[in-house]
Amino acid sequence: MPTDVAVVHERLTEIAGSEHVVEQLALEWPHGSVHTPIAREQGIPRDLPNPPHTTWLNGLYRALGHRSYAPTLPFMPMAFRHMDLRGPGGEPEVVVTSHHAFATQVVFATQAPVIAYVHSPARWAWDASLRAGEGGGAVGAGILTALSVVARRCEVAAAPRLHTIVANSSAVAERIHTWWGRDAVVVHPPVDTEGFTPDPSVEREDFFLLAGRLVPYKRPDIAIRAAAAADVPLVVAGDGRAMEACRAIAGPRTTFLGRVPHSQLLDLHRRTRALLMPGIEDFGIVPVESMATGTPVIALGEGGALDSVRPGETGLLIDPGTDDEIVARFAEAMRGFDPAAFDRDAVRRWAEGFSRAEFRRRMREVVDGAV
Repeated sequence: MPTDVAVVHERLTEIAGSEHVVEQLALEWPHGSVHTPIAREQGIPRDLPNPPHTTWLNGLYRALGHRSYAPTLPFMPMAFRHMDLRGPGGEPEVVVTSHHAFATQVVFATQAPVIAYVHSPARWAWDASLRAGEGGGAVGAGILTALSVVARRCEVAAAPRLHTIVANSSAVAERIHTWWGRDAVVVHPPVDTEGFTPDPSVEREDFFLLAGRLVPYKRPDIAIRAAAAADVPLVVAGDGRAMEACRAIAGPRTTFLGRVPHSQLLDLHRRTRALLMPGIEDFGIVPVESMATGTPVIALGEGGALDSVRPGETGLLIDPGTDDEIVARFAEAMRGFDPAAFDRDAVRRWAEGFSRAEFRRRMREVVDGAV
């Protein structure tokens, strides 16, 4: 079993689902090392066993006052290709890279076998619709389009050199097969099933919950429009750049809480009739967190939800369609939704299959197989 495992990540600038993946990988191999081109204190998981190693690019990031990592993106491929992963014993036994866009370029910097844990191939690079409205005007859009060409070329060049590819969901595995021409094993990301737990003494209340970042690709507008159409109470726990747009379309029975502490979020998950997941997620951590409390989920039947939600057992899957069709289907599901039709204990048991311990066990098997 290898102990000298180098973990490579895109950037440690903020903490979200992929940073928790890095944290669990580092905890599984605490004698290894973590490498990233750029980092700041707010983006480093607190349980990381050792400080991360950064690259020359971190100097530029610091010079920018950590305001935005966007200006560093054109230099990311070079930073990964020249990353120094050597420790006191020389090359690591195995490299595990956590990939969003450029991290697989580290395959050109080492002779060790590289395992890519892929949150997704760079969707913004392969799918032009995801770049719409993200470029900051014509000049910004042109820069983003040019960067997407670089990202696609980088991913395609690295893919054949990777020893093993791990996808975080079946949907991501399909993208890898389509865009990279490689097969992938699926290992779902770690979910904090110890921090999200049921409480049978808590009564269900008459509201639905939308939790997480309010950003366009997560389609919070779908859930908000559907709640207004169904005339049902909706609580929105989260913040993001789409907040004002969401407020503008909200009905009178929708309440915005902004970001809330864990204790309040846990209470909301336990009390809600169901969590709503209206967007296409690569996997989607929040729905599994909700199911870990015994709460069912109403999700769009695309992307990661196809792996995490079992229709009729842990929630409902809404058929895809146009925006108006999806809104109407969510509204219909919410009007007639009965949380009592779902067994809390069964929902919780299903969520336990996505625990941190299960993630680490599966990844340990993959890494052991590489050597």
